[in-house]
Amino acid sequence: MRQTHDHSLIRDARWKRLAARIDDLADKDERRLRHAQDIAETRVAAATELYSICRSFVDSINQHTTRGHVALDPPEFSAASFQEEGMNLVQINVRGRLLQIEYASAPDLVSTEDFRVPYTLEGSVRAFNQELLDKDLIEEQLLFYTVEHHRKMWRFFDGRTYHSGPFDQEYLVSLMEQLI
Repeated sequence: MRQTHDHSLIRDARWKRLAARIDDLADKDERRLRHAQDIAETRVAAATELYSICRSFVDSINQHTTRGHVALDPPEFSAASFQEEGMNLVQINVRGRLLQIEYASAPDLVSTEDFRVPYTLEGSVRAFNQELLDKDLIEEQLLFYTVEHHRKMWRFFDGRTYHSGPFDQEYLVSLMEQLI
């Protein structure tokens, strides 16, 4: 009788441990889903921020030009414009001198595969004009939306020089100055 009672206690303990692990699994799945939702929201906010930087750059230049016009494509952006599963493209055009910004979601929610700082969006910035195209040259730098602990930002990375910095209006000015 004692052996049956001990076997029953052992079985009950196993059932309780298994039930606790299942409960923990449910909590873990909920945390994973919340994290995925947070990253999805972060990606939309990052896309909106990138477009805003480009829009502000174009508007600032257009305030000071009298004969030239800087065009931004697409002319408008909304959260619904962001392509989670595909490429996103923003283009700044000054009389055939182009800054082309292409980006997409990283393969994982957060990655460090191509840049040492964790990022969730990745892409490139290309700068070219007809003269560079005639020489088969296109300036290209990598682009990442980094998600460090308390700091999220767009960064460029030049693979030739290993120079990195914020993707901002100053960066866009320096690229455009090289094309003009």
